[in-house]
Amino acid sequence: MEVTAARRSFLCDIGFWADRTALHEAASHGRALQLKQLIENGASVNMVTVDNITPLHEACIQAHPNCARLLLEAGAQVDVRTIHGSTPLCNACAAGSLECAKLLLDYGAKVNPSLTALTASPLHEACIQGNPQVVRLLIASGAKLEAFDVHFGPPLHIACAKGHLNCVKELLTAGANVNAVKFHEIALHHAARVSMVEMIELLVEFGANVYASDNLGRKPIDYTTPASPSYTCLRFYESNPLSLQQLCRIAVRRMLGTRASEVLSQLNISHRINSYLQYCDHPISL
Repeated sequence: MEVTAARRSFLCDIGFWADRTALHEAASHGRALQLKQLIENGASVNMVTVDNITPLHEACIQAHPNCARLLLEAGAQVDVRTIHGSTPLCNACAAGSLECAKLLLDYGAKVNPSLTALTASPLHEACIQGNPQVVRLLIASGAKLEAFDVHFGPPLHIACAKGHLNCVKELLTAGANVNAVKFHEIALHHAARVSMVEMIELLVEFGANVYASDNLGRKPIDYTTPASPSYTCLRFYESNPLSLQQLCRIAVRRMLGTRASEVLSQLNISHRINSYLQYCDHPISL
């Protein structure tokens, strides 16, 4: 689109409306020096396009944290939404930008903006993109693990559907409900579809129900290819009871919920018993 600074009018409490401006272009292409000069010359950082996209949205869509910082320091509204309902934090998570996400949260961005029929939550976006560091940051900032999107269901479902094992680990370790349903479908159905044995094993380790039927009456194993590794894995779990260790771990999580790891770490028990009672994995550094 052509860059124009003409035709503008005040639009409610969001700012000024205009066609795509030089500020939008600079933010989108990561031209921090040009952006700084435009701001110093009086350009409005809250100028919006016809679809309500601000320069801050552009900076986050393209993962330019330096530009995002300049805009926020100049007064850019951190939670302004596009006509589709996306906030800059949604865009930063969709881009997989940990720096932009951290910056927006530092400036007070809502980690749980209200969901619309057209918009997923920041946590959903991070799970779709597959960045476990961003997922972990959002969870630490209070993201709702069971936020329900009309298209994807809870974040765990979309992380499994996209095959992002590390994101699944972050969600489960934080306390996501492994048997949360959408149309009677659980995350294990998605893991079976993408034929990821390690993901199937992880979900079962956290208590996934291998006998769960979706709205078509199909179990997870029904979405695998006979004789494939994922089929063999699920057939094994259907034919054999869980081990005592797995049952103990599931019982601990059900009793303590998201506090399981914290509580167990405070108990005066050996490392071996601690490892026996909870799933342990190397944490992902932010």
